[in-house]
Amino acid sequence: MAQAKNKTQKTTIAPAEFLQMIKPDGKRDDSFALLDMMTEISGLEPKMWGPAIIGFGDYHYKYDSGREGDFLRTGFSPRAKNLTLYIMPGYQDFGEELSRLGKYKMGKSCLYINRLSDIDEDVLREIIAKGLAIMEEKYPS
Repeated sequence: MAQAKNKTQKTTIAPAEFLQMIKPDGKRDDSFALLDMMTEISGLEPKMWGPAIIGFGDYHYKYDSGREGDFLRTGFSPRAKNLTLYIMPGYQDFGEELSRLGKYKMGKSCLYINRLSDIDEDVLREIIAKGLAIMEEKYPS
């Protein structure tokens, strides 16, 4: 049986071009700040994944079921309601950092913030770096 391909694939769109289209101005400014922050922390070139995710690095996964594919190591998306950050190992080991972060909501691997001014950016930097370190342990480059 053929495996379904991951719908979210790398594209050739330039992340900066994508971010220029973001409205309102405040969300666009926060998005460019995240782009700079994640580029600095990861040391990786940003790439677009699908129509609206900016990712840094990638890894190959393979589940016990046999399903496998490639996905970003970390990234973000300026969604309509909020900025969505993707920390791929999930947040189960981030309780201490999250207690200091500020105003956010959370999913399994997604962190939702309304604007950067709602959070402590130094703590966000810690979270991004820790997520990348965990990914490097689990999926060496």
